[in-house]
Amino acid sequence: MSRPIAEMRNLGPATARMLAEVDIGSEEALRRLGAVEAYHRLKFRFGRHVTLVALYAMEAALRDCDWRSLEPSVRDDLRKAARRP
Repeated sequence: MSRPIAEMRNLGPATARMLAEVDIGSEEALRRLGAVEAYHRLKFRFGRHVTLVALYAMEAALRDCDWRSLEPSVRDDLRKAARRP
């Protein structure tokens, strides 16, 4: 069963509202799109108000871990993927 975004680790009500505005309303939807695509949608809609921490938080939420515990290599890969169009 898919959880609401606000119930996922690292993602609170504010992130859930922002994700809902870009049609990502559940864990299943986030998992289907992936953190990088979700980040691209958020950046397009909210611009500079969305930082790389949001990308890390979404990826960590999908892995069910704290975003600060993501390995540096994972963060690097996410940054590189987020730069691609």
